[in-house]
Amino acid sequence: MDLRYPIGPFKFDGQPSEQQIKQFISDIEQAPARLRAALAGLSEPQLDTPYRPGGWTLRQVAHHVPESHMNAYVRMKLGLTEDNPTIKPYDEARWAETPDVRETPIATSLVLLEALHQRWVTLLKALGPADLARTFTHPESGPWTLGKYLALYSWHGKHHVAHITSLRGRMGW
Repeated sequence: MDLRYPIGPFKFDGQPSEQQIKQFISDIEQAPARLRAALAGLSEPQLDTPYRPGGWTLRQVAHHVPESHMNAYVRMKLGLTEDNPTIKPYDEARWAETPDVRETPIATSLVLLEALHQRWVTLLKALGPADLARTFTHPESGPWTLGKYLALYSWHGKHHVAHITSLRGRMGW
């Protein structure tokens, strides 16, 4: 198994069906609880263990998920309210090294993710096909439809939960 992609790399097969959209939204709705469960009971030394050689620690993953999802939420809102905006990328590797990631309890990021996802899911459930066809442009990866971005973040939460659960399985935690 490729430890970088325990559930496989992100794949997108074109405009999602109504059923796929419902599943993507459900995945996003469940992501905070899945992340909380994956991290439950881990000690401080376990949280400071990388999920793979050269990878982030579980603590960094726990803080990365809400940071990434905040950016995704804002990017989707921009895509809904502006005509094909160019969004600002961020250096997630450098964000993972900031003092707040080292010093903030993971519980803070779990609460942040839960609150964010309550808003995000409310928004997502109100979107129709025309909304999901709207676009934004990422300067590095090009144009994205909101439907494709929804699929990405359905995958993203599961991807990082699997980083944690696969390490726990390998380590017998």
